[in-house]
Amino acid sequence: MFKITPNPPEADRTSASTQSKTKKQDEAEKRALDYYLLPKPKKSEDASKPDQLFTVSKNADNECLLANLSENLASADAMISNLAFDLEGPRRHIALGIQQLIEMSSLLANRVLDNVDPR
Repeated sequence: MFKITPNPPEADRTSASTQSKTKKQDEAEKRALDYYLLPKPKKSEDASKPDQLFTVSKNADNECLLANLSENLASADAMISNLAFDLEGPRRHIALGIQQLIEMSSLLANRVLDNVDPR
């Protein structure tokens, strides 16, 4: 019985040096395209930690930070005083104690704000 066999594949007629030049050129092209089309994100020194939800801008000046602190304390004071009037007994005393701490912190923040920017 006669068995039919396929012809062997044709040998690549390009020389080894031509193949290496083409391979080097292909790699260089890929690196160039990746550089422009797939830029790597720059690692920032300000990168937040994964468990950190909020950050404060590093370029914020002291006056801005203190003003925001005063406003936050004023908001907390308003919320806790509203809550304190709805409570009775020991819970009301706790809420009023928290309100007093907020008020004292607000006075301290306002004093620092006055020292930073005297009017």
